[in-house]
Amino acid sequence: MILFPAIDLKDGQCVRLVKGDMSQATVFNADPADQARRFAHAGAEWLHLVDLNGAFAGKPVNAAAVEAILKSVKIPVQLGGGIRDLARIEDWFRRGIARVILGTAALKNPALVKEACRKFPGKIAVGIDAKGGKVAVEGWAETSDVTTLDLARKFEDAGVATIIFTDIDRDGLLQGVNVVSTAELARSVSIPVIASGGVSSVTDLDALLKVAPSTRTYGGGIIGVISGRALYDGRLDLAQALKRLKEAARC
Repeated sequence: MILFPAIDLKDGQCVRLVKGDMSQATVFNADPADQARRFAHAGAEWLHLVDLNGAFAGKPVNAAAVEAILKSVKIPVQLGGGIRDLARIEDWFRRGIARVILGTAALKNPALVKEACRKFPGKIAVGIDAKGGKVAVEGWAETSDVTTLDLARKFEDAGVATIIFTDIDRDGLLQGVNVVSTAELARSVSIPVIASGGVSSVTDLDALLKVAPSTRTYGGGIIGVISGRALYDGRLDLAQALKRLKEAARC
């Protein structure tokens, strides 16, 4: 299982929100590139980036910060937020992004996801962010009537690299990852799943590791977890967490 440290970008800074509320942003580092280097130095194998302003604007807003991060680290980076057309996807790949995350586009323009998967096999992720089991889009400002599972199943044969599932009700609150819903999704689709939202400690990693084997029966299972606030405030030590996941992989 891969641990993805999260760098959420707002106004060029590294922040964390509470349940996606832009008015409840805590700045953890004014220099996102510095934060990326710290994560890489601690042993992170991937970084998870979100252009928060871009998610609301529907176009990239924090491109300068993203480019600074790409120049600062050699590990692969996945990016979401404001990516709504093929031209943007192509542009980010040219700049060095390893994996593009499509969230709002996945709900409103599923044909784009399928086209992008054909053109860039293995490099497209679908971000499914849920409030009460229903998919939220436009920077979580809108909640649809579509369920998490219904949206995920639309892309079963599209070639999506992974689904990033976020429980918005837990995001930024350090209340623990939604293991039950994450496992249910992973058992129901053949696409690998990355868990996100609410990770607070190594205990949450252990909880995911415990259920992960049972989610591989049908498909890719739970292959990763994203953590943000817990890493920033010290509740989760990155080096310790990475060690724990490597130990589990050897078992």
